[in-house]
Amino acid sequence: MCYKAAMLFDFDTPVERTGTGATRWERYAGRDVVPLWVADTDFRAPPAVLAAFARRIEHGVFGYTSQPRELHEEIVARMQRLYRWRIEPDWIVFLPGVVPGLHLAARHLVPADGHVLVPTPIYQHFKRAVELAPRAHDDVPLALQGGRWVFDEARLAAAVRPNTRLLYLCNPQNPGGTIFTRTELERLAALAERHELVICSDEIHADLLLDEGKPHVPIASLSPDVSRRTVTLASPNKTYNFPGTGCAWAIVEDAALRRAFSLDHHATVHDPALFGYVAALAAYREGDAWLAAQLEYLRGNRDMVERKVAAMQGLAMAHVEATYLAWIDARGLAVPDAHAHFLAQGVALSPGAQFGAPGYVRLNFGTQRARLEEALARIASAVSSTRAR
Repeated sequence: MCYKAAMLFDFDTPVERTGTGATRWERYAGRDVVPLWVADTDFRAPPAVLAAFARRIEHGVFGYTSQPRELHEEIVARMQRLYRWRIEPDWIVFLPGVVPGLHLAARHLVPADGHVLVPTPIYQHFKRAVELAPRAHDDVPLALQGGRWVFDEARLAAAVRPNTRLLYLCNPQNPGGTIFTRTELERLAALAERHELVICSDEIHADLLLDEGKPHVPIASLSPDVSRRTVTLASPNKTYNFPGTGCAWAIVEDAALRRAFSLDHHATVHDPALFGYVAALAAYREGDAWLAAQLEYLRGNRDMVERKVAAMQGLAMAHVEATYLAWIDARGLAVPDAHAHFLAQGVALSPGAQFGAPGYVRLNFGTQRARLEEALARIASAVSSTRAR
């Protein structure tokens, strides 16, 4: 993506989100706080999506909506084009979001006396899903190797019990930012096969790849055997910034696994809403140029965060290969609560304890660069204040 093409879209102009019900902004409304916590961006959705909304609004009737055959076709074609992964339309189970999919996997793919493996740190709804099911589980720490958060394969294998039934995967990894390689995924899939585990893979960040030359590999695409034991959760919500519309899906090849996963469909879990379908279809058909420009902008933000954090004594972070989330180790500051410490200086981050790693914070750099610069200046001031004591 060249700089000239990136200039076709405006990611720099601030968008006023206060008063719009935005979760990230409403929590600190009326306070001098830069909110960089919840994982949505401050960018307007692609023009093609906005135009699709406008056409639908002009139509004026918003009745009950069937799953669009065209969206099934777009998903099938996209999996083939991007990953050479051949799927069938009837493998797709539409959901209002990826999070319900995590809960369905915990409740319906693991028996009441079963056990789940949860690699940590990880997006908090993985752990919440097994706790609310409830199902026994082990948190298996990832290891920081060569600047990447990867599986500690020995610890993962040691955590398997006779009643283990499910392995959660987040790829690209949230909050660590890792794009797992084909080789890493092959070893993970081999472990699942040895122990007859179902894999539930959250791949919502699959399009937010910041390191060129590092492709996303859906774990189910490795082989037919892996596909038959995998539930792949996906959505364009994060990529194109319309999570409020609610549109996601699971791709499940095995018919028995798909029936079990879908047990709550139209009982406690509903289909996406009308505008979720509209947004997803428009994004996949016409959003490629906008996505490429957004990735170029996010790379610039990522590079700035990494450069400035590296210069702050007491902070460290791994390289962010994907997502717009920086996972920052603040244990070197020797403060009792890093999240509270930065909030006192006017920056709201996500506390590491939420992901199973106290002492860390997660920073969302999916925002205008000027706002990000201001937040990083405040973080630097917070870090300097610990040395002045």
